[in-house]
Amino acid sequence: MDRIYVTGAKGMLGQALVPIFRERYEVFPPDLEEYDVRNAALIMDEISSCNPRFVIHLAAMTDVDQCEQDSDEAYRTNTLGTRNVALACQKCDAIMAYINTGSVYNGQKPTPYIEYDKPDPVNVYGRSKYQGEMIVRDLLSKFYIFYTCWMFGGGSDDKKFVAKIINLAKQKRELKIVEDKFGSPTYTVDLSIAMFNFIEIGLYGKYHCVNTGCASRLEVAREILRIANITSCQLIPVTSSEFPHAAPRPRMEAMRNYNFELLGIEPLRDWKDALEDYIKTAFC
Repeated sequence: MDRIYVTGAKGMLGQALVPIFRERYEVFPPDLEEYDVRNAALIMDEISSCNPRFVIHLAAMTDVDQCEQDSDEAYRTNTLGTRNVALACQKCDAIMAYINTGSVYNGQKPTPYIEYDKPDPVNVYGRSKYQGEMIVRDLLSKFYIFYTCWMFGGGSDDKKFVAKIINLAKQKRELKIVEDKFGSPTYTVDLSIAMFNFIEIGLYGKYHCVNTGCASRLEVAREILRIANITSCQLIPVTSSEFPHAAPRPRMEAMRNYNFELLGIEPLRDWKDALEDYIKTAFC
């Protein structure tokens, strides 16, 4: 059985991905102990001793505002940490899969981004992740770079947008929700399955990997309340200026899985169907 090494396996995406990949691979580290990707010697030793066929690099500093406030740590984790993983892949000739984000685009495009649009990050998080991607491209010849966006999942451990909206809507009679930011809500399970089905093909490169469709935060919140059958809370549309952040956010983060389309690969299902599946499984 081929081995696969996963960094950041305890995170939201890792929790969905590891069980799916265990159907075909021996997953390391087997106890899901987190090894610090910022420690070059440690991660080199760990990955080399595993001698995996694939390394899926999920570990990252993802708090966008924290990245803006501590840029050194963002680059140390997201850029140099990725370099450390890529060097380990280089040493043991492993294929690397790197998860990147729609935040690398500047958000000025009126429609969802495709793989051939030029990255132009507007915050430290996006820049640190994009520089990590550049290092992967420089050091390796066998890699996948999967761009994703607005992930949801985690079930009982969910502390992200879906769980927040459900919990707040049960407590309040109205919620202000931003209507001028757009993305492609993506279920961690669907993303993991898409990666699982694709990485054996050997068509290395960059791929957008999101559930189909584009939505504002307001549209997602409305769908959450509909699925959860919460009728006691009214959603109030507001602009993003109502919620100032340390880090600027791009207006448009939605993406189209254009390279998958060109290859004739079946698209990920519509985000609304994925969201309904998730909420009914995790919250109802």
